[in-house]
Amino acid sequence: MRKFMTTTAMAALMVAGCGLAAHAEDVKEVQMLHWWTSGGEAAALNVLKGDLAKEGFAWKDVPVAGGGGDAAMTALKAMVAAGTYPTASQMLGYTVLDYAAAGVMGDLTETAVKEGWDKSVPAALQKFSVYDGKWVAAPVNVHSVNWLWINKAVMDKIGGTEPKTFEDLVALLDKAKAAGVIPLALGGQNWQEATMFDSIVLSTGGPEFYKKAFNDLDEESLKSDTMKKSFDNLATIIKYVDPNFSGRDWNLATAMVIKGDALVQVMGDWAKGEFVAAKKTPDTDFLCYRFPGTDGSVIYNSDMFGMFNVPDDQKAAQVALATATLSKSFQSAFNVVKGSVPARTDVPDTDFDACGKKGIADLKAANDGGTLFGSLAQGYGAPPAIANAYKDVVSKFVHGQIKTSDEAVTELVKAIDDAR
Repeated sequence: MRKFMTTTAMAALMVAGCGLAAHAEDVKEVQMLHWWTSGGEAAALNVLKGDLAKEGFAWKDVPVAGGGGDAAMTALKAMVAAGTYPTASQMLGYTVLDYAAAGVMGDLTETAVKEGWDKSVPAALQKFSVYDGKWVAAPVNVHSVNWLWINKAVMDKIGGTEPKTFEDLVALLDKAKAAGVIPLALGGQNWQEATMFDSIVLSTGGPEFYKKAFNDLDEESLKSDTMKKSFDNLATIIKYVDPNFSGRDWNLATAMVIKGDALVQVMGDWAKGEFVAAKKTPDTDFLCYRFPGTDGSVIYNSDMFGMFNVPDDQKAAQVALATATLSKSFQSAFNVVKGSVPARTDVPDTDFDACGKKGIADLKAANDGGTLFGSLAQGYGAPPAIANAYKDVVSKFVHGQIKTSDEAVTELVKAIDDAR
């Protein structure tokens, strides 16, 4: 971890110093810091670049790969400290609010009011894109993390069916193992492991338990037998990964499923963007199921473009970016490619594939039914310090540094208390 942080910090300083030391001279340029570097992500981002090009705005890409966004946020921290703000940065939930509280975010309220964002953006997203009555970020999408992505040819080969319970999932993984296929594709990085654990906790404890534990941070829930059982289930499922999983990037794990080297990946619906980029089709080449035991609930995150308080001569580019991001046409075209669903409730599902249509319907049902929950692993359950403490404990358990579920529960409660 020390080596990674040192490398990341050095990369952040290089980004801050290369090309961003001065604000763009051309007001018709958008500088965007982001971590969308996989094939599917890059294809989705090209939709936005094309829309802005039609409006006469050049695009200055500032990609920072690695860590599920952690490396990019380290780079952003260095840039903000140096006063070299980008036009916008890809950000998640509580990170937006942290920068807004620091007084460095811009104000999109005039644009938001003119375009009626308050009527089309779900309240769960407005909680993170509006600060002190001002719109400071433009929501790009809604991702949900409680998905299974399955190679259909492998599924057919082993005679598998959709798992409805955790026990069904274990039985399915056993079938894949017996057939000589890697059962579970996973990258051994803390954010991937914790993202999977989000789903396990929801499956093990149910919606109310997940909310109490991972959104309300209720200590009784965090130290409960149900949380211990969740770690027991994590210990069970982690036995089905291959020996080389440690450090693997998420999209490489997705590629294992796409190629049929592995049966299933537990990952957010950004994984579907990789299947789309590989020209794969739902129900023909791959299957999308909710993590067993989580049907009816959605654990979400949302990519947002946080808008900084840039000089006046750059604000026209910022408004153009915000307007393009929340246009109905972009919300449809981008999310079809990205694998996510629109951040607006009034975008039709016409152009979405079967998994996209299910995602849109599931989001609406969860939003209406009170079972839409922020992902703790993805920065929507609690502030970054707590999310990082959570990811650290889960990863130590996965990699054997924490030996038992009882110890994991104790360490989780302590880590979250220390981070509060």
